Amino acid sequence: MRVGFIGLGRMGSAMAEKLLQAGHEVLAYDPSEEARAGLSEKAQVAEQPGEVAQGLSPPRVVWLMVPEGVVQDVLQAVVPALQGGDVLVDGGNSHYRRSMDRAKELAGRGIGFLDVGTSGGLWGRKEGYCLMVGGQPGAFGLVEPLLKALAEPRGAYALLGPSGAGHYAKMVHNAIEYGMMQALGEGFELLRAPKELDFSLAQVARLWGQGSVVRSWLLELLQEAFRDSPELQDIAPYVEDTGEGRWAVMEAVERSVPLASIALALQARFRSRQEESFSAKVVAALRKQFGGHKTRRK
Repeated sequence: MRVGFIGLGRMGSAMAEKLLQAGHEVLAYDPSEEARAGLSEKAQVAEQPGEVAQGLSPPRVVWLMVPEGVVQDVLQAVVPALQGGDVLVDGGNSHYRRSMDRAKELAGRGIGFLDVGTSGGLWGRKEGYCLMVGGQPGAFGLVEPLLKALAEPRGAYALLGPSGAGHYAKMVHNAIEYGMMQALGEGFELLRAPKELDFSLAQVARLWGQGSVVRSWLLELLQEAFRDSPELQDIAPYVEDTGEGRWAVMEAVERSVPLASIALALQARFRSRQEESFSAKVVAALRKQFGGHKTRRK
């Protein structure tokens, strides 16, 4: 089938190419001329986002893979060219409540909307993406050939519930990922501590990935990272977040759900970005005041 695809970043370009390999036609757009040029030999490329919808025949499917902060701007450019029976897909990391609002607004125009939480990262093109879908069955049925192609060879896609369910599931998925990665980071730091035992961290990662209770794809990736850089010497201890962990923690507070490990993992990311911890200074100063403990000078 023919699909409009907006957003050709690392994930978006790989997904568009996977659709092309599966025999689908892609009309693509990205604000980056370089990104458009990278796909121009394989797919038709539009110069403006509105041209994507205009270049499709009904029922149209337009798939967005753009940052959450620009989804609304893209919708304003695309929606006027759509009509009843068309479907918009947001495959990025939008907040589920915004997806629910957008689905309701578009339904008033007769336009379907699917929120698709997309997992798989850089490896999804080869291994298949995991697609968590929220929306109406009719819209899902129209888009299913694309979902099936993107999920190959594992076939990991499903309609999880009404609008918002896909992005809610992705939010929880990424929050779990925060906790898992933080546990691995702390565990391997503890392994690295006893210099007299001289652990090969890559060897431990490989060993644990071969049948242990903690085996996982993350351990396989960590093994590759240690193989490339045994002490991760070229990587700064600075960890970003794209918002889902924050949303999950705020959602947990709102719903009175304990989320201790994930909340601490999120806080650890914040701490990684501080060149100097003022809170640690406060604690050191207080220990000196009440107990006469020595403080270190810069």
